Amino acid sequence: MRQTVTKIGDGAASSQPNEFDYRRIWRALEQRRRYRYVTPLLLKTANGYRVQSPCCSRNIDPDGGVIDVALLIFDERKANWRLLRKDHALGVWEFDSEFPRLKELLDHLNEDAERRFWQ
Repeated sequence: MRQTVTKIGDGAASSQPNEFDYRRIWRALEQRRRYRYVTPLLLKTANGYRVQSPCCSRNIDPDGGVIDVALLIFDERKANWRLLRKDHALGVWEFDSEFPRLKELLDHLNEDAERRFWQ
């Protein structure tokens, strides 16, 4: 079986994104607590994944267009996951938290008790 390798800044190979984790994330997103009636988008990015979704609340996009929800980045050096949320007013990604395992990150993202992601 052939494995796709993504190059990161210092020339080292990255294990992310990969098809196995892509499917794990997709299945986990189906279990989220908020906005379960829309279908999010999961995009592969350098060293991770970006989650987008239609803006049902119209808080960010009055027309209900697709907005960025979260950025999941695997840090090869620390061997952990970083979760970022979008500051839509400034148009930048902000650090939210770090997790040693992808499952813990997904649990946090899906619960979103403070509505930092699924707005």
